[in-house]
Amino acid sequence: MIKITLGVEGMKCVKCEARMDDTVRKMLSVEKVTSSHESNETVILAEEDIADEKLQEAVVSAGFELTGIAREPYEKKGLFGLFKK
Repeated sequence: MIKITLGVEGMKCVKCEARMDDTVRKMLSVEKVTSSHESNETVILAEEDIADEKLQEAVVSAGFELTGIAREPYEKKGLFGLFKK
């Protein structure tokens, strides 16, 4: 899995966060998405990497501005993650 963190300008409230999350879910294949207007970011967990162009398109479609993209590997945590080595 991969964790993609997007810098997003323009979100002002929880309704903006919800609009961003809904747009990402509709346009991209993701496991989980969480947006925060306070930290100006959207965090996406996905099985496969997503092209920058598709990320840009989703952010613009939601009515916001993409300011940055960061990627890092993601490993699920939790009870069953304890047994993986």
